[in-house]
Amino acid sequence: MAGYYVFDENVAVYEKWRPRYVEDMYSDIIAYAGLSSQSNAIEIGIGTGQATEPFLRTGCAVTAIEIGKNLAEFVSCRYAGYPKFRVENISFEEFACEPQTLDLVYSATAFHWIPPEIGYPKAFELLRGGGSIALFWNRPFVNRSNDPLHKEIQSIYMKYRGEVRTQPEYDADKYRSVQDAMCRYGFVDVRLKLYHTTRQFSGDDYVGLLNTYSDHLAMDTSMRLRFEADIKKAIESFGGIVTVYDTIDLHMGRKP
Repeated sequence: MAGYYVFDENVAVYEKWRPRYVEDMYSDIIAYAGLSSQSNAIEIGIGTGQATEPFLRTGCAVTAIEIGKNLAEFVSCRYAGYPKFRVENISFEEFACEPQTLDLVYSATAFHWIPPEIGYPKAFELLRGGGSIALFWNRPFVNRSNDPLHKEIQSIYMKYRGEVRTQPEYDADKYRSVQDAMCRYGFVDVRLKLYHTTRQFSGDDYVGLLNTYSDHLAMDTSMRLRFEADIKKAIESFGGIVTVYDTIDLHMGRKP
């Protein structure tokens, strides 16, 4: 979990640059879980609350679990207008709740911080029969082979880090691992749905986005500044805009 705390130290940057999610995804979760004003949900790793308001708008009660003190304070203020919202500044592993009392457990690009042998069984235990789990991740993709700017960015990663930063645009192995874990820990009616969107950044804005990633912030400071300067120079030399292709993978399951 050590890497997670860099987010807590950069709340404003994280809130400004981390991606939002698509409305169709929220509609699919809300319909699958059958959320209403009588429902109870928890969000694991709320961060700055990018994925929270659509659930609050259903009228359901949302308890946010957030290990970062600054992040917890931020979302407590952000959603103070919703009387059925509350935050617990605690890890999910330490969170206490009566078993079989929740209608939805969900997590936005955060559940991977919890050991699966702890996270899935605990979520299962807390849900009522018929209750739902929804886990989703935004996975940005920036190395399309026909894009010369993306090729240049990869060469910069190679120069400074000795490796190319890449992940497949369609990551079947990652999707399968989440689906298999849900089934292994007792969830049924397990579903996967993908959503696609794009974002565009100037050089400065793209560096702002990079500064929300724990592996980027872990770089030696002087090296990171040189790396960022080269990234900005590359973007400026290719028209001043870089496109990021986002794939959002949503995994849903139900407790029998």
